Amino acid sequence: MSRSNLIGLQSTELEDLAVALGASRYRGRQLATWMYRKGVVDLESMTDLPRDFRARLAESHEIVLPELERATPSQDGSRKLVFRLADDRRVSAVLMPDDGRITLCLSTQVGCGFACAFCLTGTMGLDRNLTAAEIVGQLIAANALLEGEERVTHLVFMGMGEPLANFTNLVTALRILTDAKLGIGYSPRRITVSTVDLVSGIDKLAREDLKVNLAISLHAASDEVRGRLMPVNRSWNLEALMAAVRRYPLATRQRVFFEYVMLEDVNDSAEEAQRLARLLRGVRAKVNLIPFNDWDDSGFRRPPLARILAFQAVLIAAGITTTVRWSKGEDIGAACGQLKEPVVA
Repeated sequence: MSRSNLIGLQSTELEDLAVALGASRYRGRQLATWMYRKGVVDLESMTDLPRDFRARLAESHEIVLPELERATPSQDGSRKLVFRLADDRRVSAVLMPDDGRITLCLSTQVGCGFACAFCLTGTMGLDRNLTAAEIVGQLIAANALLEGEERVTHLVFMGMGEPLANFTNLVTALRILTDAKLGIGYSPRRITVSTVDLVSGIDKLAREDLKVNLAISLHAASDEVRGRLMPVNRSWNLEALMAAVRRYPLATRQRVFFEYVMLEDVNDSAEEAQRLARLLRGVRAKVNLIPFNDWDDSGFRRPPLARILAFQAVLIAAGITTTVRWSKGEDIGAACGQLKEPVVA
């Protein structure tokens, strides 16, 4: 009989499990600390847990992380991590060190069903959702790769898949990641969840009161252009999206991030920049302009730098904080929009 994975259980569930096995709730809290705070994934190494409790636990449960199949280094210091899952599916995550911080870009699905025209992952289609264990496991496995006292400092849900389309598992993972007492203990301000435009998901995430950052994959300021780039815009247009953004609760000094992939002669004109400035009027926003990262047969090109900077200047002149975000890992197929793995090798 297959055993259940302990990774992916919240601290209260681990406490309940300990009681069900005849131990105190305290043992469940110890188990959570070993796995989530210390990154220990071998029951026999949890030496302050009674031997008989560990034995009973091992009869029905195990600790399973996604298997790191390969870690490919980039010239810019980032690393593409390819994880093999229990059913032989594969997903990618990306470790990105930068000025004292280490960001991990996490995946939430095998493939993606939203087919954004400029995104290589979208050509895979959706195979399946990741479990909460597979989401959290990417972080634990990534931390195990780091040397000494180094740990991932920031998390972005911008890898393979649409996070809000895997809502239940996403929220479970976020609760483990942000549990300050017995979970991994990240500040919500160090976690960003990205969405292509799932208005119902944005509203549901707001009701969970997790206080994580919200990033919107925008990429155009008109329904006509956005509808060509992103099929989801046919279900929720820009008016519906921006209404959901305005409903999303923000803490003091917190802003909504807007991701905008720059595509030559598609969405990079001064007129489009002016439309974007009008669209974001009154929103506490930060825009990240992402020069397009090429992939075979994409049909798109990156605009010249002068055109990108001119677009940025229009937004800055309108009072909108705007950065040009050069993606890491482009030389290893790990940059924004480049993640793709064979579903089953």
